[in-house]
Amino acid sequence: MKAHHAFVASILLYVGTAPAAAAEAPPGAASCSGCHPAKASVDTTVKRLAGQDAAAMAATLQAFRAGRRPATVMDRIAKGFSDDEIKAIAAWFSAQP
Repeated sequence: MKAHHAFVASILLYVGTAPAAAAEAPPGAASCSGCHPAKASVDTTVKRLAGQDAAAMAATLQAFRAGRRPATVMDRIAKGFSDDEIKAIAAWFSAQP
């Protein structure tokens, strides 16, 4: 149970510091960089995640996971994350410049 509380505390830390870029990505965030560009200057049809709204990203990931949103691979990727992990990843990407 202590590990769960520590994980929740880390999520609150990410959410509480959203305006400043977090130095270290939460577990699972690296799986996004294979398709989603890290820099705005990258020309791709895949949406850049940095700076996007955390609540919207979390809702989108949850929709992919539940099969409510059409996907090629995102449904399979999202199924690997819990709600808390999705929120932490979304909050971290939201805080990135």
